[in-house]
Amino acid sequence: MESRTNGIGRQSLVIAAATFMVIAAAIGAGAFGGASVDDLQDGALSAQGSYLAPAGPAFSIWSLIYLGLIAYTVWQAFPAQRQDPRQQAVGGWIAASMVLNGLWLVTARYLTLWLTVVGIALLLAVLARVIVVLGRFPARTLADRILTDGANGLHFGWVTIATVANTAAWLTQIAPESWAQAADAWAVAVLAVVLVIGAATAWITGRIAPALATAWGLAWLAVGRLTGEPESVPTAITAIVVAVVLVLVAVVASLRRRRAAPQSTSR
Repeated sequence: MESRTNGIGRQSLVIAAATFMVIAAAIGAGAFGGASVDDLQDGALSAQGSYLAPAGPAFSIWSLIYLGLIAYTVWQAFPAQRQDPRQQAVGGWIAASMVLNGLWLVTARYLTLWLTVVGIALLLAVLARVIVVLGRFPARTLADRILTDGANGLHFGWVTIATVANTAAWLTQIAPESWAQAADAWAVAVLAVVLVIGAATAWITGRIAPALATAWGLAWLAVGRLTGEPESVPTAITAIVVAVVLVLVAVVASLRRRRAAPQSTSR
């Protein structure tokens, strides 16, 4: 009885977190009036906010992420998932990620830019924890793989590049004007770090979804630097290279993981 009660409590927590996320997203995006996200924080969060900001269409991925998280929320609420060990282990962390997701938008609208950096860094850390926990409990069904791993993998991958963009936007606002002379070099260096971390994560976890979401953001970052302001060809080229390498590493790692799985099972 206690286990069943705990399961219902976890499912209810995820539902409450998802509800908060959707409402906060609507408020933060200006659905009930007010400026759009691009206009918040004096435009610092727009596609022109920094050298590492993706072009506007990149943010359409949020629709897919929200749809995936809502679908996950419905699926995990079924009785079959109530006492599932995987959901018991990861449900609370996913709920925390959805709450932090909503809080970021509220923070961007009503508080300060540096607090958005803190918020998105916390969100990234929680999502990293989600990925680690999921790795310890392999998915047993296709629905689990798509809704739990897929939705949260996309969330993690996109927030990875969003954290870079958010931090760059904040630094652009507070850095001395003299730093602008080395903006290309700094952008390339940061993208190199993204490549190292992203490739290592993809290789260790064998997951494609995070790499695809990060690559999506990088591709639109390249578009932004080639067609908009601030213009930076070196940054654009580096972003394209990083995106391609990330996807290739993720594909190879995923194939490697699948080939190893039958051997592990047979043992």
